[in-house]
Amino acid sequence: MDKAKSMMDKKGAPGTFHVNNGQSQRGFNGQVAVAANGGCCSSSSNAFGLSTGPNSGTLENLHHLHRGDDVECNGSPAKRCRLRRRTESVRRNRPPFPWFGMDIGGTLVKLVYFEPVDITAEEEQEEVENLKSIRRYLTSNVAYGKTGVRDVHLELRNLTMCGRTGNLHFIRFPTQAMPRFIQMGHDKNFSSLHTTLCATGGGAYKFENDFRTVADLELLKLDELDCLIRGLLFVDRVSFNGHPECYYFQNPSDTQSCVKKPCTLDNPFPMLLVNIGSGVSILAVYSENNYKRVTGTSLGGGTFLGLCCLLTGCETFEEALEMASKGDSTNVDKLVKDIYGGDYERFGLQGSAVASSFGHMMSKEKRDSISKEDLARATLVTITNNIGSIARMCAVNEKIERVVFVGNFLRINTVSTKLLAYAMDFWSKGQLRALFLEHEGYFGAVGALMELLKTTEDP
Repeated sequence: MDKAKSMMDKKGAPGTFHVNNGQSQRGFNGQVAVAANGGCCSSSSNAFGLSTGPNSGTLENLHHLHRGDDVECNGSPAKRCRLRRRTESVRRNRPPFPWFGMDIGGTLVKLVYFEPVDITAEEEQEEVENLKSIRRYLTSNVAYGKTGVRDVHLELRNLTMCGRTGNLHFIRFPTQAMPRFIQMGHDKNFSSLHTTLCATGGGAYKFENDFRTVADLELLKLDELDCLIRGLLFVDRVSFNGHPECYYFQNPSDTQSCVKKPCTLDNPFPMLLVNIGSGVSILAVYSENNYKRVTGTSLGGGTFLGLCCLLTGCETFEEALEMASKGDSTNVDKLVKDIYGGDYERFGLQGSAVASSFGHMMSKEKRDSISKEDLARATLVTITNNIGSIARMCAVNEKIERVVFVGNFLRINTVSTKLLAYAMDFWSKGQLRALFLEHEGYFGAVGALMELLKTTEDP
């Protein structure tokens, strides 16, 4: 079984981070240096946030992220003393604001931003104008330009991280807009606040040089699967504003009584984690730090949108899904009953099962009678069925009963979530249940944020 390891860039151009045996050697412009063990050293100058003050200092012994106001000091006097020291360490040794995590995917950029709501009068007085401007801009808008969106309904409120209380905001925009985002970083002089951003996803590598040369910003590149798992477990642990993060569909085989039900990921391991983005990765996860990538497929959310753009002329994911919601895939797909005249009873294949995706399109008469909405629906069903089939086979081969689907392909995509739930339930004869998470595609960005706030346990 493969052991997954974090991928941290060990080499870089002048001014980037260099890590050697867990010790930070040199930070960009002497401001921030990140060690492989998660420690962080900060000078008295600004670094994407505040000038020297109660929140600056060295980051070496931060305790774990948690909800609540104070650490509970039960236990022996020695233990209480250690907890008090640890709490004081958190207060002294946290990174300067603002706190960001970024996941730069093939189709979408996902950004999480922690907005502190417990800022003291002293901090507010010391706060530089650039930092105030960033906070106002991000929290007072729900849209940024034509394509940037803050998913207000996903906001995590009154979350305590690194000893600070605040709200966690979730923002997305198309990856093709990344050059404009980097230029905005230059125009707003982000480098005067912070010289390093924690980023994951393929775009962290693709756009690294642009961040450096255009915006004078350094990216700390993180492995996307490490961040995915770390972020998922954290969000599930803190819950969704008092409600479970996880859900499933009850009675998925009955369209009339199929209903969404909340659930928890108690004792989550092992789980099969199916991450559906532009493409698909399927992971067998045995613990937070022990997982393997079982397989994947190139037919994912990017395939759905690309084909819909070609077949229907749509421009956005939202438009493609809207068209699919109004279409009938059976006008495009050839079903079992189109071949057998009914069910294939010997092998339990219902007549309504798809025998050949787009199978009707070999007929000119059929092609002339279908709508763009039918094509969009058939494309969605084809991609979803393929993912469900591969996921089920992986679950059987790995002997894992808990299958969790995540990724932005599932955003506002009830058709696919219900279809995946049905497929898992039907083909496993009720042995497999498909699980879904409310924050779908943001876990990688959350994991990147957690790297910024990375903690080490006291011995």
